[in-house]
Amino acid sequence: MAAACNCNAAPLTLQAGAGCRQQVASFKQSSIFGLPCSPRTRIALVNQRIGTPAAMTSALMDANGGLSDVSLAVASGGGIALLAAALSLADPEKRRQQQAAETGGDEKAVVRNYFNTSGFERWKRIYGEQDDVNSVQLDIRQGHAQTVEKTLEILNQSSLKNVTICDAGCGTGSLSIPLAMAGAQVYASDISSAMVDEAAKRASQALKENQPEPKFEARDLESITGRYDTVCCLDVLIHYPQEKAGAMVTHLASLAEKRLILSFAPKTLWYSVLKRIGELFPGPSKATRAYLHAEEDVERALNAAGWVVKKREMTATKFYFSRLLEAVPARSQ
Repeated sequence: MAAACNCNAAPLTLQAGAGCRQQVASFKQSSIFGLPCSPRTRIALVNQRIGTPAAMTSALMDANGGLSDVSLAVASGGGIALLAAALSLADPEKRRQQQAAETGGDEKAVVRNYFNTSGFERWKRIYGEQDDVNSVQLDIRQGHAQTVEKTLEILNQSSLKNVTICDAGCGTGSLSIPLAMAGAQVYASDISSAMVDEAAKRASQALKENQPEPKFEARDLESITGRYDTVCCLDVLIHYPQEKAGAMVTHLASLAEKRLILSFAPKTLWYSVLKRIGELFPGPSKATRAYLHAEEDVERALNAAGWVVKKREMTATKFYFSRLLEAVPARSQ
């Protein structure tokens, strides 16, 4: 059940000019049930009052939900001119290079470091069941759960007993554990050793003695080896640019015998605009880049590897967007 919002701030009429900063200061005192609102909740209130699309609020937030005065100004109609100028002058690539240098490694090292430190704590909560998440994190949790459920529906069309499945980018085990419960022989990997340890912990708590425990291992996608009946890779390609994503699709296809299931953030004009806006306000803790992928590019890579798309699904909540593709060898069709 959705919670009602009790905002103690004065009615919002965010506009450009000298009055904007004063209104922002007032808005930051907004609260829910007498407690300070999270930044994401405050900007969600802007949605309701000035009609900003819900998805845009996600782009205006930093990786930990930070919100700047500029973000609020952009959310208002009066900030459009400023936004247009900023978009033309922004250099997100330079900022990403600086982020990589600050963490002492390349982009893959940035991702590994993030998901072993602050990112691990954040996403462990999102992929968990505890209540200490804000409304946006809860929405992302529910969206990801829908993608997992759609994957399980595809796989459970036949018995999974003793079927070998590779869960590439397993996170905290949200897919690996129910697959093991169904009797599958699961190999699960993630670039983050912290994520792998958490997944193994959750599996040991959830599985019964007669259910095979997944084999968890800290590996990036490139270093996964072996052959499996099915390979699943959910919401991982977001960390790979298109020039590398194609190679990753080819590699994952080489590991699969019968089925490959991929999910990724789809690249559309609207999502691309929102993502670019978000790059203007990265916040000090946003250390990873999110890559969108055009469905036709992913399908082209599958076709080149000798695979064809059999089924397509889409999950779209307020703050989570994911395209799911089930592919099979072309020779089987």
